[in-house]
Amino acid sequence: MKQGSDTHSKAVGYALWIFGFTGSHRFYYGKPVTGTIWFFTLGLLGVGWLIDLFLIPAMDRQADFRFQPGRINYSVAWILLTFLGLFGVHRMYLGKWVTGILYLLTLGLLGIGYLYDYWTLNDQITVVNGARN
Repeated sequence: MKQGSDTHSKAVGYALWIFGFTGSHRFYYGKPVTGTIWFFTLGLLGVGWLIDLFLIPAMDRQADFRFQPGRINYSVAWILLTFLGLFGVHRMYLGKWVTGILYLLTLGLLGIGYLYDYWTLNDQITVVNGARN
């Protein structure tokens, strides 16, 4: 078993929690299924969203244990995805220049690639961080 490292930030988690009725903090911590449920139910009608206020420290510890640390910062990548994802900036940050430019020219492949990245960004970063350069 690997020792947990600080791959995710509680501060970013709480900032995303403010918009948590959209599930953004759950996607950030690598919980895409419940993130999608929160998105479609407005955080389980606000109840799940309020409960998550107290669950964020545990979700942060789980994410720190689960994902590979390395040169790519998870928080930076998630902020880029959240605010500039349709333009592919997060993909360029990961070194995926071809798909980043493709996103730039197609608005994240008309939004579908953008949503795909919400589901898979943590795993994409783990692969890049785990690769031997």
